[in-house]
Amino acid sequence: MGRRLDGDQGLTRTARQRAARFVSSHRGIRLGGLLAGPLLWIVGAYIGALIALLVTSLYHNETTGLLTQMVTEPGLDNYRTVVDSPVYRDVALRTVGAALAVTAIDLAIALPVAFYMAKVASTRSRRRLVIAVTMPLWAGYLVKGYAWRAMLNPESGLIKEVVGATPGYGLWGTITTLSYLWLPYMVIPIYAGLDRLPNSLLEASTDLGGTAGRTFRSVVLPLLLPSIVAGSIFTFSLSLGDFYVNRIFGGTTQFIGNNIYSNFGVNLPLAAAYATVPVLIMAAYLLLARATGALKEL
Repeated sequence: MGRRLDGDQGLTRTARQRAARFVSSHRGIRLGGLLAGPLLWIVGAYIGALIALLVTSLYHNETTGLLTQMVTEPGLDNYRTVVDSPVYRDVALRTVGAALAVTAIDLAIALPVAFYMAKVASTRSRRRLVIAVTMPLWAGYLVKGYAWRAMLNPESGLIKEVVGATPGYGLWGTITTLSYLWLPYMVIPIYAGLDRLPNSLLEASTDLGGTAGRTFRSVVLPLLLPSIVAGSIFTFSLSLGDFYVNRIFGGTTQFIGNNIYSNFGVNLPLAAAYATVPVLIMAAYLLLARATGALKEL
């Protein structure tokens, strides 16, 4: 009996060794095994949720007396409501404008900060600056939002006391807070791009008589464009999908996220239809970024 068990174990060990050799000699099988779990998660959680969203957007609510129920007969009524209603159009345009403003503000701040970090600061200071830039990400999202609400208070806020003026609450308060929240996502990609930029190119431009502005436009900016695009994708998409900061600061000024949230418990199919708007906007934004050729260099 003992010999039989030893023989079975030997066969099992041999089969495992053969399987291990087969897998190690086939790169595609190894790669498939590594990616199987993440791909299943993406397909099941992300794409499955997106399909559920699109399917729900084709339903509609019907009210009979005091009872409102969802009718699962497909239709495009919710999309017609979103397209034809001036309110939904204004909210979408306001949200896109705010997201572009946040992206522009973060870019204006991130360029000099990242340039100093990558090309001026010493190696030791560079590490400290990277930690300082990313440190706000360690704090909770809501904590930072309410902290900025206290600072932007138009009556007794810190900014009013120190500077003498404040954006206060409303649209510009929302844009200011979002610019602070997403700034690290713009600084880090630009810093990485500048860190890869050889100093010899800057020196060669200076030797050829190029001014600082000409060097930036002709040498730095073209090579830095992929990093700027990467940062803008983060800041634009995060601002486009945000709803809680505007809920804290915006008052009656709504963004797409606020509108979806308010409709979620009242008219789920309409909320699902309106949720496709930021998806389409981001798809158009990515296609525009792809058309510039910057995505190929990422």
